[in-house]
Amino acid sequence: MRLATLKHINSKNADYGAAEQYLLFEHDEFTMKPVLDETGRLIPREDYRLSTLNCGGEDFAVACMRANLRYEKNQRREDVKSHHYIISFDPRDGPDNGLTADRAQALGEKFCAEHFPGHQALVCTHPDGHNHSGNIHVHIVINSLRIEEVPFLPYMDRPADTKAGCKHRCTDAALRYFKSEVMEMCHREGLYQIDLLNGSKNRVTDREYWAQKKGQAALDKQNAPMIAGGITPRQTKFETNKEKLRQTIREALATAASFDEFSSLLLREGVAVKESRGRLSYLTPDRTKPITARKLGDDFDRAAVLAVLEQNAARAAEKAAAISSTPPSIQDQLRADRVARTTPNVQRLVDIEQKKAEGKGRGYERWATMHNLKQMAATLNVYQEYGFTSPEQLEAAVDTAYEEMRQTSGELKTLETKLQGKKELQQQVLAYAKTKPARDGLKAQKSPKAREAYRQAHESDFIIADAAARYFREHGITKLPARKVLQDEIEQLVSKKSSLYNTYHEQKQRYTELQTVKRNIDQILRRSEPHRRKEQSHER
Repeated sequence: MRLATLKHINSKNADYGAAEQYLLFEHDEFTMKPVLDETGRLIPREDYRLSTLNCGGEDFAVACMRANLRYEKNQRREDVKSHHYIISFDPRDGPDNGLTADRAQALGEKFCAEHFPGHQALVCTHPDGHNHSGNIHVHIVINSLRIEEVPFLPYMDRPADTKAGCKHRCTDAALRYFKSEVMEMCHREGLYQIDLLNGSKNRVTDREYWAQKKGQAALDKQNAPMIAGGITPRQTKFETNKEKLRQTIREALATAASFDEFSSLLLREGVAVKESRGRLSYLTPDRTKPITARKLGDDFDRAAVLAVLEQNAARAAEKAAAISSTPPSIQDQLRADRVARTTPNVQRLVDIEQKKAEGKGRGYERWATMHNLKQMAATLNVYQEYGFTSPEQLEAAVDTAYEEMRQTSGELKTLETKLQGKKELQQQVLAYAKTKPARDGLKAQKSPKAREAYRQAHESDFIIADAAARYFREHGITKLPARKVLQDEIEQLVSKKSSLYNTYHEQKQRYTELQTVKRNIDQILRRSEPHRRKEQSHER
């Protein structure tokens, strides 16, 4: 499963047309070379959306080369000529959230205009990823040279970052800022998203990703003759050594209750775990150098491993001390539901008599009868998995799930208000900082007449500075926060919002499922359903 991600590549290739060629024509996913037809011609991609920004009606490559010559930049071999950003969306965003190539293209164009102003750019959307994965993704290619002066943006830290004739710098701080903005865009648009700022549970590098792809292709080729002959291959899925190691570690973590037990279980599989300076590393039999937890993912570092071991120990203690006759609480049932289940989603039963009264025929009645039988079975399965013993207990669980969802929605709205306030403050701080040269120049004027003339000559700067100063006064801000500190606070709020955002949707899905089960149970038992609660929803 791939959720929305952001990737950056810089290029020293002086041929700007090569970037456009990659976007418009088919390329081999392993060698990245163009795919040619039987006559030796390039094969156009079947579907894409393409637009240019700040190119003045010219071709992207021509516009970039003209700008480079005008400003005498990007003339050396070692100069970074362009930056390539790729925003990849989750494959589920299409069927679940209505994401289309046209909508993704519009989002990409808006993202480019907001975060790379003053740069000539190509924005291209492809509706499918590698191996027909179905993930819509947007390519944003910008000329590294800026051709217009732009406002001071949060990721900029030098005066040159705003000036025409200077170049874009993708620093670590800038990339973190872009990732936080991708997260905000997904939250705003109702798309799937994970926290891009605080690592990942499984950290798969490009090198490992392509090793898996090539290994799978080779395995498929090897298995093809056997499958054609009606023989089932022993192995159909290729796994990298790192992925095998991840599975071995997870299996050990599933049962171990202490670090010594964890180490012992790994050692049985030939894996030695070492701790150095508070960090874990894993040595497999086929290697002389251990693999650090950082290269495997956040799930395998010291803090995560110790947390799981502590949970296992606590669970074992609770199990030993548990009284078997004590029924589980509703809250325990809801916690248990957070474990992934294989039961299909439950759908509402159809009121066949009502539909017949509305004019539905025999064909619909037969379909509805089969539908109701399937949904009755699914309903009872979920009812049993939760461990409910009475409809009243189910009703109490629905109320609890609703209150949890409403509480999280309230927290999310409060957090969004706070985040919006921080962003407004950031805009004012950046605007005020941009006017510093003009304000310093005013102080250097010796006479009232000179100061008045200077203010008139820089009227726009002083209008912005006065508006920012008025904002600070109205909000009781006497000391401006450091820009880096302010950006760090915003990123922390975005990460917290991402966690709450996903929690809210999980709670909403659980509430919807429980509500559907309750309505079906009421219909099966022919109970009169109480007045329906108006469902609370989080407005994004």
